Amino acid sequence: MEELEEKFIRKIETISMDFMRGTMQEINWSARLIGIRGARGVGKTTLMLQYIKKNLPLDGSSLYVSLDNIWFAENKLTGLTDEFIKKGGKFLFLDEVHKYPNWSQELKNIYDDYPDLHIVFTGSSLLEILNARADLSRRAVMYTMQGLSYREYLNLTLNLNFPVVSLEEILKDHVTIAGEVNKTVKPLQHFNNYLKSGYYPFFVEEASLYHQRLEEVINLILEIELPLLRKVDIAYAARLKQLLQIIAQSAPFMPNISKLSDRIKINRNTLISYLYFLQEAHLTKNLYKNAKGITRLQKPDKVYLENTNLQFAFAAENTDKGNLRETFFINQVGKANEVEYIEEGDFKINNTWVFEIGGSGKKNEQIKHLKNSYRVLDNLEYGSGNKIPLWMFGFLY
Repeated sequence: MEELEEKFIRKIETISMDFMRGTMQEINWSARLIGIRGARGVGKTTLMLQYIKKNLPLDGSSLYVSLDNIWFAENKLTGLTDEFIKKGGKFLFLDEVHKYPNWSQELKNIYDDYPDLHIVFTGSSLLEILNARADLSRRAVMYTMQGLSYREYLNLTLNLNFPVVSLEEILKDHVTIAGEVNKTVKPLQHFNNYLKSGYYPFFVEEASLYHQRLEEVINLILEIELPLLRKVDIAYAARLKQLLQIIAQSAPFMPNISKLSDRIKINRNTLISYLYFLQEAHLTKNLYKNAKGITRLQKPDKVYLENTNLQFAFAAENTDKGNLRETFFINQVGKANEVEYIEEGDFKINNTWVFEIGGSGKKNEQIKHLKNSYRVLDNLEYGSGNKIPLWMFGFLY
């Protein structure tokens, strides 16, 4: 255990507190069992370490460990926890729980056996806390972590402090909000950099290697996490990558399942299941005309990549501008809102507002007869009336 404690202290000493994600304020840290899901690279580990450094004493009462550490090849989590508690431990932070066999059963036992212990754990976005042997759904408070919003990207790169704005505030008062932002920074000046390489926080470490590292993240999800956590045949990894490239180059992608299954040599039902798994893994976003009651075997009406950086990873030379705009909008708005595909306009949000996405010259003709309809336009610093700048929706979280 001493080896793990030393590694923890070294990590805490080197963690920067200069910038903290908005997720820090969203989490109810007083809960006894907290789970944080998210794709690799979005900053889950950094979030936990920053919380410890900011709020907890380094007197042996808190401990961070990653469950993919080789120490666990010969040692059990329950044994570590028992020793930690006997030494006065109160706060246990567990990273990469999905790498540890039977993690949910042991975590359930720990939760039940040590009622004074607070536990925070992180895992893949594919992590399931409900299973037949260890139902953590009644015990754990779960959060899902996305990559950086455009607001967070500006705050991080320019050392600013823009606050979150709600969707309702944008719709009612976007002209005033745009004025406040433009007093501090030209939002369009940095927007393309964010779309290309600003979603995953690791861009600050070595910008020139960003897309290489992003490709490593994609490969890990396709070749390790999906086979491990969703039993996807490893032989299909190359075909799934081909599918992601097709989505990246489309404008946007409206799947013809029969033709697609023939093209990438995966049968129809398996392909639809895999589209569902790719969304769970935060590689894609599936849209439906009716978002309620979706099943794993229901064909999506449109498929997007989860964020714009993935488009540049898969189709740097053939990125479709319209697809890029819509992907940004869905990613930023969809974090806390329900997004549906519709025939008139591009998207319906929370079954209330209709949005048409386009360039700065997009006219109002297509949606002017629709109630609660708005144009969301690229290359605008300011909007007017129902015309809102696209970049502003990056301030929602």
